[in-house]
Amino acid sequence: MNYRFCARSDAGLTRPNNEDSVTVDADQRLAVLADGMGGYNAGEVASGMATTFIRSELGRWLAQAGGRANARELRRALEICVENANRAIFNAAHANRQYEGMGTTLVLAVFQDRRLVLGHIGDSRCYRLRGGRLVQLTRDHSLLQEQLDAGLITADQAATSTQRNLVTRALGVEDTVLLELAEHRVEAGDCYLLCSDGLNDMVDDQGIAAILQMQADLEHKADRLVETANANGGRDNVSVVLACAEAGGPRRGLLSRLLGQ
Repeated sequence: MNYRFCARSDAGLTRPNNEDSVTVDADQRLAVLADGMGGYNAGEVASGMATTFIRSELGRWLAQAGGRANARELRRALEICVENANRAIFNAAHANRQYEGMGTTLVLAVFQDRRLVLGHIGDSRCYRLRGGRLVQLTRDHSLLQEQLDAGLITADQAATSTQRNLVTRALGVEDTVLLELAEHRVEAGDCYLLCSDGLNDMVDDQGIAAILQMQADLEHKADRLVETANANGGRDNVSVVLACAEAGGPRRGLLSRLLGQ
């Protein structure tokens, strides 16, 4: 399976700075997105630390062992890397009063041929478009989601709630953090979207799906997602990463491989 990636991040129309951070390592098929929070400009410090640390450390591990790693080994590598990133952000927050209370959401994806290993903390999301159907693969770690799960509010009430951005889990806020992991089988033609809540708060699922189904390249789709979020109000920073899966060349037979053909 071959993959194409594209990433965009924008401050939006009302925030003075951009506290989101995105990074992609196309060689290692790694995508990371973080939405920071807390303190004077500290949110962008936390999100930047998260994406830089994870791309560096996990990218190095993937380059050395990723091709030979099984699912269990890969999941453990993600957990260790995120634990270390959490500790680095937590320690920085306690060493500098300006950064006190900072933290960040996180969503990261590692693609291995036909397998996606997906991890997330907080309310940054991953969606998959397959056969024209958009599915949210992550479940928000947020007060709003807990209220929905408990039947305390309806989906319509959630759409206008003032508690939309209260997360129940974040990277760097405490000395330990729980990364939620999941595995998904990838099919040729799949399109995966990682995004901060600045997108899904401004563009509903139907609108996101319509853009992802456009007859256009990934760069245009990513730009259109950001433009639409801003056109609808742009109340927050908005960041997106797109990953598109394409079938690779035909597999060679055993004899051809042995002969090096």
